[in-house]
Amino acid sequence: MTATIKPLPHTPNFYVREIPIYGDVILAPMAGFSDLPYRMIARDFGSAMGYTEFVSVDGIMHGNAKTMRLLDYDPSEYPMTFQVFGRDEDLIVEACKKIEQLGPTIIDLNMGCSVAKVSGRGAGAGLLKEPEKIGRIFNRLSRELSVPVTGKIRLGWDFQMRNYLTVAKILEDNGACLIAVHGRTKAQAYEGNADWDAIAEIKQTVKVPVLGNGDVKCVADIERIKAHTNCDGVMIGRAAIGNPWIFSRKDRSEVTFFEKAALIRRHLSLMLDYYEGDYGLILFRKHVVKYIHEIRGAATLRGGLITCTSPEDFIALLAEAEAEHCALRAA
Repeated sequence: MTATIKPLPHTPNFYVREIPIYGDVILAPMAGFSDLPYRMIARDFGSAMGYTEFVSVDGIMHGNAKTMRLLDYDPSEYPMTFQVFGRDEDLIVEACKKIEQLGPTIIDLNMGCSVAKVSGRGAGAGLLKEPEKIGRIFNRLSRELSVPVTGKIRLGWDFQMRNYLTVAKILEDNGACLIAVHGRTKAQAYEGNADWDAIAEIKQTVKVPVLGNGDVKCVADIERIKAHTNCDGVMIGRAAIGNPWIFSRKDRSEVTFFEKAALIRRHLSLMLDYYEGDYGLILFRKHVVKYIHEIRGAATLRGGLITCTSPEDFIALLAEAEAEHCALRAA
């Protein structure tokens, strides 16, 4: 893969301990989407930090090859954050010490995953039920690691346990250098509205940087959540899938089909370079449906693209779609 390293602006937007962060929009860590190829694209469009997909501490301690590959990164992604998840205090600390040797800039603990098989076992958002345990983990991490440690949280387990201020203060008091906040509880998952007021409360309570996350769907939402919460940066998840232009402050509706087609080719090329055999093409299908879902004839094109069995057929079908769009524009 070829890294694109851009000149940095003169003034950082904020610091994670001593690490300067240039920019205020960041690709969220998303399982199955925030892999190395897409992170490099997001970075080129303006994402200010790299976050891996969340990585199991159990897989790290067992040296699982698939798990460890999730920690691959490119020098262009600096500052690079490894995000881990787990429930056992000792395993979390030991796994973080192990992966620190791979050279991340920052290590982050996921306390926001709402998926039942993760949170139901006490990891991810399940940790929010045990604030004292969170304190012990971060106290050890901040003392035993040389890199900054950060955390990503939700507002609590459910409406009856919205303990976000308690958790945020515990994180800060035990060495967390940044807190990313998804403005929903575990029970909400992605339903209802994100509570930006709660994110604002956290920002007012702690002195470390706060990233706001949730319901940022367009460029205007970036400015709205910043104005509403005074957060230091904005973490964008679902709205960035198939839409890295949002990191350049450009809405999806402003992107032409031809710009999308060019990026589809580039993204597919990165996937084929990084993954072996046909796996890159298979994995790319979930990305391409997001790239094209608003264009004219998307349903027909989607059906063809996701059933292609070779990169050559994929590119040929995309070229046909481009030719049709050219004809429509000329008509």
